[in-house]
Amino acid sequence: MYKNQINQQPLVTLLSDFSDRNVYVGIIKGVIAEINPKLTVVDLTHQIPPQDIAAARFCLMNAYPYFPVGTVHLAIVDPGVGSKRRAIAVEFAQGFLVGPDNGIFSGVLSQSPAIAAVELTNLNYWRTPQPSKTFHGRDIFAPVGASLASGILLKQLGQEIDPASLVKLDVGECKQTTTGVVGCIQYIDHFGNLVSNIPGSYVQGKTWYVQAALLSIPGCETYSDVKVGEAIALVGSHGWVEIAINSGNAHLQLQLNSQETLQVMLT
Repeated sequence: MYKNQINQQPLVTLLSDFSDRNVYVGIIKGVIAEINPKLTVVDLTHQIPPQDIAAARFCLMNAYPYFPVGTVHLAIVDPGVGSKRRAIAVEFAQGFLVGPDNGIFSGVLSQSPAIAAVELTNLNYWRTPQPSKTFHGRDIFAPVGASLASGILLKQLGQEIDPASLVKLDVGECKQTTTGVVGCIQYIDHFGNLVSNIPGSYVQGKTWYVQAALLSIPGCETYSDVKVGEAIALVGSHGWVEIAINSGNAHLQLQLNSQETLQVMLT
């Protein structure tokens, strides 16, 4: 079990779909500060599209490796808030995950499996024994995350559950074929880049292109390898094959959406 002395300064990250137009993020931070004002809180993003668990899954999966061991990652994209969906905390090799059991953590856990998990049933670590039906982020997840980052043991937070029972979000799998790899678009970023679920390792050192709908898009290394306004396929900083437009928006220009099939073709 990780102790907060692993980090000289305990760290909590926040990810949500609350945006910056409401007071919700500020309230979350206030609750954390009530428990331990010395905690460092890092905002990953609060611009996840409303209720978009898949986007939250992707962003958290690509952010967690850049934080110290022992970090507590608090993720709140929770369209099932107030329902029978479980509130959970999970220990994994890099630290802890706190949030709803709706698949939001399945990307992280596909890369770094859960060591232990609990359902958050210990009301002593909630802000109130009668939490709001619409704001578990304030009343359950924030105080639990702050408690974990302050050194409370995972097992004190509730009933142990089998990590294998945690909800997994199905974003499709990539499959090798005789001519390449078939996958799908798993995320669309702020620039309109279409990020696939195909790891960049499949195309490393190879000549390739992407077939998507009726389009054939050349595989290159940098956005500037094609003219402004032209489509390009490359491996992004996140390590996945993506489709982009040099100085443009691939999502709008190519009219391709999340979950659409694409294929990397090796030549």
